[in-house]
Amino acid sequence: MGLEGLAIVAAAALAFALLSKRLEESVLTLPIFIVAFGWAIGPGGLGIVALTPSHGSIHILAEITLVLVLFSDASRIDLKRLIADHNLPQRMLLIGMPLTITLGAIAAVLLFRDMSWAMAFLLAAILTPTDAALGQSVVSNPVVPVRIRQALNVESGLNDGIALPFVLIFAIWAGASADASGAADLATFTLLQVTLGPAAGVAIGYAGAVAIDKASTHHWMAPSFEGIAILSVAALAFTAAELIGGNGFIAAFAAGLVFGATVQERCNFLLEFMETEGQILTLVTFLIFGTAMVPAAIAGFTVEAILYAILSLTLIRIIPIQLSLIGTGLSGGSTMFLSWFGPRGLASILFALLILEKHPIPGGDSILSSVVLTVLLSVLLHGVSAAPLAAAYSRFVTARGECEESKPVSEMPVRHKMSSPSTAE
Repeated sequence: MGLEGLAIVAAAALAFALLSKRLEESVLTLPIFIVAFGWAIGPGGLGIVALTPSHGSIHILAEITLVLVLFSDASRIDLKRLIADHNLPQRMLLIGMPLTITLGAIAAVLLFRDMSWAMAFLLAAILTPTDAALGQSVVSNPVVPVRIRQALNVESGLNDGIALPFVLIFAIWAGASADASGAADLATFTLLQVTLGPAAGVAIGYAGAVAIDKASTHHWMAPSFEGIAILSVAALAFTAAELIGGNGFIAAFAAGLVFGATVQERCNFLLEFMETEGQILTLVTFLIFGTAMVPAAIAGFTVEAILYAILSLTLIRIIPIQLSLIGTGLSGGSTMFLSWFGPRGLASILFALLILEKHPIPGGDSILSSVVLTVLLSVLLHGVSAAPLAAAYSRFVTARGECEESKPVSEMPVRHKMSSPSTAE
């Protein structure tokens, strides 16, 4: 990107910031604006910025973003509180998520003529994680019951890290299906990736939390360096896992879980990171998505890809979530609300960028096109529907009075404030 392109991006960001208060009440969400703007200045539009998904800087940024998002998402989840009073996300993750991957793979095999089972499972796993940031009017809107908001919030915070081992395994399987030789070596490599990664993450996450607590208690560490210390824990987990043959991304997620469960004081930096550096990285990723990934994938859009994207956002999500919530006492309106608000976003973009680059897969272009189209539709449909459906759902629950939906639960922080500051908690 030259100086002209950088100036245009900066001017657009300034314009949106100046009008952000007026736009809060409109259907034009920040992700919609960023993706549309990225497309307009990229090869698909005016051609001011020339980027492709294979550009080296994109992959470096994607790696950094994924490590930090996995770590920060996991560290903000209090596992004790999750187990104690958050049965809805437990069901959505432990029952709904495997069913979603399975149903998504079956749909992919039926729709795409030449897609193998390995590729189908990979596509389904990449598109399983949800992104609460695209439906921020739901997860941060006080008119929606806390129990429902937190179900979506916790689900999106954990499902990217839980999906990652499956994405990795399916990617290796899909790559190996084209070459049967060395199957034993691939199996060993896969086993090491999904075992040594979590082991390194657990060890470093725990040691980092203890060290930071001790330094804070004894006043050895200046508050201004708290952020550097925490980010260093994430980076150490990633690099240590990679050095010993494990997967660094899985390690970052495991480190975040253990760090958040071990650290004595809930570090303000983690919340501040989600609202500043984390949001900037997210917006840059969506800008790259619109600038580089959407134009590159447009050529691969097919009727099958369109149908799969629609199914991924509807039946492939709705059926598993409905099944997972049987017996919870929620109304049909509530289960449909939870089913619909499973937007696909940041994790799917990053998985597609990194996995398809590190694991060359025959037919990878068709997977990328399907992922891009699904995320593109999700940015639009979930962004436009979030505010009005949140308001309608609030009226629906209020009319029911005391009910399962209104039961109090503990709250955990929302990952990114991608919409109105006035609606955030």
